[in-house]
Amino acid sequence: MEKDMTTGSPAKIILGFTIPIFIGNVFQQFYSMVDTIIVGKFVGTKALAAVGSTGTITFLILGFLMGMTVGFTVLTAQRFGAGDMEGMRKTVGSAAILSAAVSVLVTAVSMAGMRPLLLFMNTPEDIFANAYTYVMIICAGIFAQVLYNLLSCVLRALGNSQTPLYFLILAAGLNIVLDLLFIITFRMGVAGAAWATVISQGVSGLLCLFYILKKVPLLRLNRHDWKPEGHLAKIQLSIGLPMALQYSITAIGAMMMQSSLNLLGSLSVAAFTAANKIEQIVTQAYVAMGTTMSTYCAQNVGAGDIKRVRQGFRAATRMGIVYSVAAAFLIMAGGKYLTYLFVSENVLDIMDPVDLYLKCVALFFIPLTVVNVYRNGIQGMGFGLLPMTAGVAELIGRGVTAMISAHYRSYLGVCLASPAAWILAGGLLLIMYYYILRHYYGEPLAYQKSTF
Repeated sequence: MEKDMTTGSPAKIILGFTIPIFIGNVFQQFYSMVDTIIVGKFVGTKALAAVGSTGTITFLILGFLMGMTVGFTVLTAQRFGAGDMEGMRKTVGSAAILSAAVSVLVTAVSMAGMRPLLLFMNTPEDIFANAYTYVMIICAGIFAQVLYNLLSCVLRALGNSQTPLYFLILAAGLNIVLDLLFIITFRMGVAGAAWATVISQGVSGLLCLFYILKKVPLLRLNRHDWKPEGHLAKIQLSIGLPMALQYSITAIGAMMMQSSLNLLGSLSVAAFTAANKIEQIVTQAYVAMGTTMSTYCAQNVGAGDIKRVRQGFRAATRMGIVYSVAAAFLIMAGGKYLTYLFVSENVLDIMDPVDLYLKCVALFFIPLTVVNVYRNGIQGMGFGLLPMTAGVAELIGRGVTAMISAHYRSYLGVCLASPAAWILAGGLLLIMYYYILRHYYGEPLAYQKSTF
């Protein structure tokens, strides 16, 4: 099921590759969404707020690891596109070693610093204990997250976006069953929701591993492929760490926003949590387009076809704009009614702030398209550090808006923090894109030279 993305219609290839990733991302969101729904319905609004208050922290940690695994496998896609199968396998072995080492470090640091971090973020006292329990279990399961992310990224680097989808669907179903079992039957509360998520993620990772071992001969590594090579690890780190830091910088801005929100009380936190879950389902299309552009650009850079890279950016941008208009209309018209999925108490009090948040973000989906398509595409071309500056722009946008919101105790200000970040980052990324095209257009591009 491997797919060469260096031939055929760019628009058709991008769309065909994006749809399975989008569906897979939506099912992956079910991990946290089902947690939220069942916790809100069967444990209570404060428990919902506790799970929601940790969202930016888990994004900081798991987003860092996700960016790292995506970055480590950019070189895999480039060498696959160049037809260098031996080199491709070596990048997989190196990525696995680097991912394991970073996972150990991140697990230790995150678990040691979690309590001070929750205190620093003004986590309300009435939800602190549950928030701490939930996020510590998620941190303990970091290896499960990394296993799936790395192996799914490897498969996607070879053009296979469908297989990870199938495993996510199975894992999402398992997550629902475990949530019901742990929370309703065993009455484990937020801890049950966290364990259900970790176990489900681990199962999806193991399924990817078994599939690769049985069905993908190209990825059968020998002992030479596991031999560490300094120059290879250096290239992967030069791409992977900036991409990881990009996610972290974005998460820091989100944490500043969460800190401002926490000052408004647990009811506002619960409303924001429900609205954010609704938004995340809709915006998974942008994440999927970004993932597609990373692989598409990496393979075509490896093949040395910059003209085809430009065609891909144009096609993805058009698709993103069309989707943004349709998604904005739907979410502004009826998104607030999904609040009933998440809570069974204080529904009317929560619905109005949910509606306000959804309308604020929906108006700015087109800048979000630019952020995901161009940042991931540029990273797929092998530019590691340059797109990270867009993350700094996001941090400034969210951070400044969050500080103003905290000063005025403004929920509207919190709702506008993400749109401010998208506008600043999107504008900067467009400038980067045209600079890169002018600098590299007409020059031979080989994967060995595709770092910045």
